[in-house]
Amino acid sequence: MITKSLFKGNDKMVAYICFSLPASSFSFSCSQFQEYPNYVAYSTPSFFLDDWLNLYLDNHYLHLDSDMNQYKNEISCADYRFVYMGPKGTWTPLHADVFRSYSWSANVCGRKYWLFISPSECHKIFDRYGKNYVYDVYGDICEKEFPEFNKAMWSECMQESNEIIFVPSGWYHQVHNLEDTISINHNWFNSHNLSWVWNLLLKDYVEAKEYIEDIREICNEFERICQRNLAANTGMNLYDFFVFLTRFALANLTLLRDLCNENGAYSLSRVMANHVLSNIRAIRSVALCMVSVEAFSEENLSGCSEENLSVSSVIKGIMEEQNFHDLLCALTTTLEALCQGHVDHCLENMLEEAMYQSNSIWSKKVFGQMKERKLGSLS
Repeated sequence: MITKSLFKGNDKMVAYICFSLPASSFSFSCSQFQEYPNYVAYSTPSFFLDDWLNLYLDNHYLHLDSDMNQYKNEISCADYRFVYMGPKGTWTPLHADVFRSYSWSANVCGRKYWLFISPSECHKIFDRYGKNYVYDVYGDICEKEFPEFNKAMWSECMQESNEIIFVPSGWYHQVHNLEDTISINHNWFNSHNLSWVWNLLLKDYVEAKEYIEDIREICNEFERICQRNLAANTGMNLYDFFVFLTRFALANLTLLRDLCNENGAYSLSRVMANHVLSNIRAIRSVALCMVSVEAFSEENLSGCSEENLSVSSVIKGIMEEQNFHDLLCALTTTLEALCQGHVDHCLENMLEEAMYQSNSIWSKKVFGQMKERKLGSLS
């Protein structure tokens, strides 16, 4: 968990999203980013910029299904950037975030009380069968049904106005509004928690098959039904995730090709190339895990929707899409912003070290001027 100041003095933002709400037992959320794309309400903090999920959703739908209207179905989500508003006393039940993503929550105003349990402890909030977990930590918990609950170790945090909470993947949490509260929330994932997304999808896929196993022998579309149920339950299916990985793999490989001719130990291109290589390794690691899964057998690929099948089989077609070029540009811009800070820090340290190693007053003056010119050119 980390907290960071944000929105100080940003009265315009508070005024924009404040409006009266009916009494409710839960917080209300809405996503206004697609509806008002030209209104820049705030800037995402730099350490949360590496957001593959929302970059993708700005250009593509996460779930593709020829049997459904993609633009209006209940599975496709515009993005995972939200404004949460709730009066004093409202709360969010215990849960782990969608796709086992990271999340950050910035309080524009109000106070929240957070209760967390780590992934190593979260088995204690489940029932004896490992299927259902506690809904309300402060409710009446049946010890017979949840025998390990009283042994769980919890972490708590009070979030004030102008502070951000970061929630790592897999941390279950329950949140209470102690005052009338407005917050900005993003769910996102990238190369660092891609394996969490895959592990959740695989677990839910296994369960989706178990639920309808009794019709396997009499159903010619068993795999298609499994994938359809998986998407309805989790937000995407295995084929959607494969297409997602394919597009990001191609985007990172294209970007690496463009960066590979640049030189310089502390150049922006060099730092970006290292970051891109890390992205590609993470994608490869997850892709290798997918190879042995039943859904990707030649026989079961018949369960893949026509849209996903065409996207995953025609690489050239992907790279010619305007949406792919938009995704590539967005990824490039994001990595430039992320890596620029690292380059600035390295250059500053290098120049300071050279300056203070010299005993000459003249050298200190010259290196100081060099530092000002160099850092000024990077800004």
